[in-house]
Amino acid sequence: MENREPLAPLLLAFPGPVRDRLVAAVLEGRKVATTGLLAEYEAEREELPPVGERSALIDSAGREVAVVELTGVRVLPLGAADLQLALDEGEGHTSVAQWRADHERFWHGEEMREALGDPEFTVHDGTLLVVERFRVVERL
Repeated sequence: MENREPLAPLLLAFPGPVRDRLVAAVLEGRKVATTGLLAEYEAEREELPPVGERSALIDSAGREVAVVELTGVRVLPLGAADLQLALDEGEGHTSVAQWRADHERFWHGEEMREALGDPEFTVHDGTLLVVERFRVVERL
C-alpha cells in the first residue's frame, strides 16, 4: 500500500461524532451512498467526481481507513430524494421525512453555513443535491 498514488480524501460530515458514525457505517457496509449540496462543489470550485474514481475514506483523526470507489453520481433536487436513498445512506432513517430532517439540521448548521460563506443558507425542494454511491474496495 505504501507505493500507491495519493488518493483524494472522502470526508463525510465534519470531524467529530457524526463523521465517526458515518465512517463506521461505511466500514460495516451499511452506508453505500452520501448526499452533499451542489453548492458545496460550487463554493469550492470543484468538478463532480467521475464514476470509477477512488478516494481515501478519512476518519475524525485524519487517518485513511479505507479506499472507496465511486459507482454512481447524480444531481437531483432535494424534493426528488426517495426512500432508497435514505436507506442507502445507512444512518438508520426509515422514511424520507426523517432523512430530510436530519440532513436539513446538518445543512443549516453553523459549520455548513460557514463553509458555504452564507450565514442564512437554507435548503428547499429545488435545492440541488449531489448523490454519490460507492463501495469499499480496500480497508486500510
